[in-house]
Amino acid sequence: MNNGEENVRKFNTAFLRDTDKLNKFKIDLSNKFQAFHDLLNGEGTTMKNNWKGIKEVITSTCHEVLGHKKHHHKEWITVDTLDKIQERRNKKAAINTSRTRAEKAKSQAECTGVNKCRGASERKYVED
Repeated sequence: MNNGEENVRKFNTAFLRDTDKLNKFKIDLSNKFQAFHDLLNGEGTTMKNNWKGIKEVITSTCHEVLGHKKHHHKEWITVDTLDKIQERRNKKAAINTSRTRAEKAKSQAECTGVNKCRGASERKYVED
């Protein structure tokens, strides 16, 4: 990168449409800014250092709450569906690490339920 800039990755701002994620983002950001403000009261800092601190607060909050944008999702994929997809990934990991056939069968059944939910979201979008 030029001028010592870091690799800029976009954050998944689509999560801000979900009121729960939006509220969590606002609360976390507010808490971090309060801590940053308290830290600044004790020091005589420069404008450059202030800006670096503000940028770090915003970036870290976005990283923790929103996460990075992985790729472009279809417009029918809702936040709930993205959560289900992540849940499915976790279930698949459980399938791969399960030791007995019973555990594996249970994990596979849960994984199938997540797939059905994803399909229902797509059908609902197409019908609307």
